[in-house]
Amino acid sequence: MSARAADQQRLIIGEAVEVELPVARLATRAVAIGIDAFIQIMLYILLSTLLGAVAVQANFAVASTLSVLVLVFTFVVWPVSFETLSRGRSPGKFALGLRVVRDDGGPIRFRHALTRGLIGVAIEWPGLFLPPLTWIFGSSCILFSARGKRLGDLAAGTIVLVERLPDLSRQHPISMPPELARWARDLDLTGIDDSLAMTLRQFLTRAPRMRAEARTSLGRRLADEVLRSTTPPPPPGTPGWAYLNAVLAERRRREAERLAARRAVVALGAPALPTPVPGPDGSWKPS
Repeated sequence: MSARAADQQRLIIGEAVEVELPVARLATRAVAIGIDAFIQIMLYILLSTLLGAVAVQANFAVASTLSVLVLVFTFVVWPVSFETLSRGRSPGKFALGLRVVRDDGGPIRFRHALTRGLIGVAIEWPGLFLPPLTWIFGSSCILFSARGKRLGDLAAGTIVLVERLPDLSRQHPISMPPELARWARDLDLTGIDDSLAMTLRQFLTRAPRMRAEARTSLGRRLADEVLRSTTPPPPPGTPGWAYLNAVLAERRRREAERLAARRAVVALGAPALPTPVPGPDGSWKPS
């Protein structure tokens, strides 16, 4: 596995478009852990304060039990439950656009979150055994792991990915190649449904982040599918990327024209449609 492949996780997202999401590295995960740690500390202080009055009036055994329960809830029950119910996110991961998934890219389950949580409490954060030495060891594990895994990830078979990527459609806008604008005006686009159009849009906006061989292979398959769904074929020698851009740009132009026409009709005031009324034989007829 190459260094680039090890740094990314291939996943199938919307409309079966294959993309690669980058692995979350130490700096990003440290910020996310810092946010989670702050929330947990505030939660611990709040619960301890609320139960303080009960603990003062209780005997030592009850006070110790309450203290342990607050500790377990704050650092085990809370993060494990949140990560399970949110399908791999914590408050810090929500803020940073991260998600925990299985090694195969699927969503984690309770057992994965529990394994990560227990190892985190024992060795990483808060690290009940030899902190801050275990913090340094856990950070080193993320730093030197090929896929940015901490000890909890290694034990649970999980990985943390960056799923909130920048808006690539703005960085790489889909525009009509000038040399194909005239040809595209006569295109029959009835075979391009919303599903195929979404697939094209996903591919064209994410293509710059894909490896060359994956981009070429997927682009060729999409071009063949579009070619079967449209007429006439592109001019000889047209590059595949230009062909797909032209098809999608022309479809978007026609959609914009239809939308503008509908808005114009509404602005001018469309005539009211006849209201159907029941006839004597029970059928509905315009009034």
